[in-house]
Amino acid sequence: MVSDWRWDGGRPSLDLVNTYRDRKTGGRELLATPANLAEWLRLAGYPDAQPGAARLRQAVELREAVNDCVTAVINVEPLPTAAVDVVNRWAARRRPALVRLRVRADGAPLVEATPAGDPVVAALAEIAVDAVQLLGTQDRAGLRICGSLDCGQRFADRSQAGRRQWCSMSRCGNRAKARAHRTRSRK
Repeated sequence: MVSDWRWDGGRPSLDLVNTYRDRKTGGRELLATPANLAEWLRLAGYPDAQPGAARLRQAVELREAVNDCVTAVINVEPLPTAAVDVVNRWAARRRPALVRLRVRADGAPLVEATPAGDPVVAALAEIAVDAVQLLGTQDRAGLRICGSLDCGQRFADRSQAGRRQWCSMSRCGNRAKARAHRTRSRK
């Protein structure tokens, strides 16, 4: 399906935001169909999620609400109330997983946890809780937008110096450094 999934955000909520690519240059939607969302959720660790069109719209609404909050934090602006409301509504839907103790064939214990209720709702609620924890703690100080001219991915800077510029050194960082090298070489 979509081979352009990226996991450079450092947090599930930022990885969801990054499913809308190239925000600096007009944008490109990766969650165009319920199947795209199902694939992304599976790769994000929610294998039982099978969304329909309504859940896709809700996922996109949550994604954009998280993005609006992240952008406000980065720009040192107040969080938009409507976006906060969307994130909080989804976070409130979080339910504890159903946990059972199982015994493997070799007799060893195994803890089995399954999300309660609709797996798509459970996944989106977990992502919303991640956004609340990111935005409501000092972790928000590390929020960044990729410094590449055309990328725009959001990420959590966890570098020791706290001065990371690119979502991924192997992609955007290398391209920026190669561009700078070409510019210097032409002079």
